[in-house]
Amino acid sequence: MADQERQDAQEQESPQEPESSSGQESLEQLDDEWAEALGDEPQPSEESPAEATAEEEPEIQKAQFDSFQKNGSSQFSERRLEMLLDVLLPVSIELGRTKMFIKEILELERGSVIELDKMAGEPVDLYINNKKMAEGEVVVVDKHFGVRITSLIDPADRIKNLGNV
Repeated sequence: MADQERQDAQEQESPQEPESSSGQESLEQLDDEWAEALGDEPQPSEESPAEATAEEEPEIQKAQFDSFQKNGSSQFSERRLEMLLDVLLPVSIELGRTKMFIKEILELERGSVIELDKMAGEPVDLYINNKKMAEGEVVVVDKHFGVRITSLIDPADRIKNLGNV
């Protein structure tokens, strides 16, 4: 009886050994069962990430496009473009800008001069529908002011600025 008590005491004092490999296998089996129940594929147990990605490389195929047909689509697009030709857009020319205090604005009267941020002779900005499209120089045509366009804004820059207001 004393021997039995000593064995029980030793078992309690000594650390318990980890579960055998059969215990790990049962855990992996349980994981696989859960994965199946949830609709996932079971994970491989001892596969490195490099091996996993090497097996799962996507298949690359060349893109195939339908050829364009010229039967009536060009006439349709021309009609749609013609409809847009009659749309009016606001065009404005900006000589320059400045900021003023409300007090200075209230003091403005006939003959007051407002200094702008551009120098005389610098190109003015041409805005169409509140988007900068070109730069030009001021000219006089039959007692009216006009603008001679000297440079257009790059189309790529215009597309970039479409979202900006």
